[in-house]
Amino acid sequence: MRVRHRIFPSTVLAIMLVSAGAGHALAEDPTDAFKSFPSITGTRKMPKLTSFNPLISDPTQGGEVKDVKLEALLTAKGEPVESGLTWRVFSPIPGSDGKLPLLATSEGGSTAFNLVPGEYFVNVAFGRAGATRKIRVPEQGPLDKQVLVLDAGGVNLNAVSGSDVRIPPNELSFSIFSSDVKEDGERALIIADVKPNTVIRLNAGTYHVVSDYGSVNAVIRADIQVEAGKLTEATIQHRAAKLTLKLVSEAGGEAIADTAWSILTSSGDVVSESVGAFPTLVLAEGSYTAVARNKDKIYQRDFAVKAGVNTDVEVLLNGNDAANTTANAEAQD
Repeated sequence: MRVRHRIFPSTVLAIMLVSAGAGHALAEDPTDAFKSFPSITGTRKMPKLTSFNPLISDPTQGGEVKDVKLEALLTAKGEPVESGLTWRVFSPIPGSDGKLPLLATSEGGSTAFNLVPGEYFVNVAFGRAGATRKIRVPEQGPLDKQVLVLDAGGVNLNAVSGSDVRIPPNELSFSIFSSDVKEDGERALIIADVKPNTVIRLNAGTYHVVSDYGSVNAVIRADIQVEAGKLTEATIQHRAAKLTLKLVSEAGGEAIADTAWSILTSSGDVVSESVGAFPTLVLAEGSYTAVARNKDKIYQRDFAVKAGVNTDVEVLLNGNDAANTTANAEAQD
């Protein structure tokens, strides 16, 4: 279900919000949307628990144990999450190093710990999303099941070049940052080098996404909203294209080896340097100059990059005449 298009400078961001199950109908289990994609499930910093020790003691020792049952929900009215969770139980009393001792762990879905009476911090992580609660295990009577609400959803990122040109996944990456800007003007990095079509589990909120196409200057930024219990599919439109550089003796001729290349912007700034017969690179839409050096001679050509149009840029050996600077690039599919 397409709900909105958000326009950014040099960016078109099409955001698709899908219900947390198959198709567009509301699913009974909102975790289903996360099962059909590869996911990143690494740990994150625990909310309000900035550091902790490794497992140091057996919480079943030292008194009568109580059965503490735990479950986590994506939303307050959702169903229990039955896979992909990491549970941790901490002592609330810092150790000599100032860290909270980690007492017990469990992975999977709903779980239970046998704990002696006392106070504990319980944390549950679901990918990069998490929730923490302080609980008290009573000396007398049972403890009600503890339900933690993650308030979490997921985001699945992809990108195209131009209007709809597919970008090879190995040439595309994303980094997800906090939406808040710190005093130094930077944003907190949540996760780097995310590959396309990978579901990232996050607490609900707004995140700042940076998409890199290639390794030169094709970079797009966008803010994306993650909603609890939903998978947000975002496709970012890069205004860029892939180019192959060739120094040739005649149009359409063989590329000449041992050529050093420099790519300059219209203002004269160098954005890329390489050596080879036909180096390939990705450039943002705009005007550039290709400078080729071969056997102590320099050849150059002005050219323009059009979003989504992958081209060969040929520089001719016959000097910097008008024919050389206006030669046509060969469009590729």
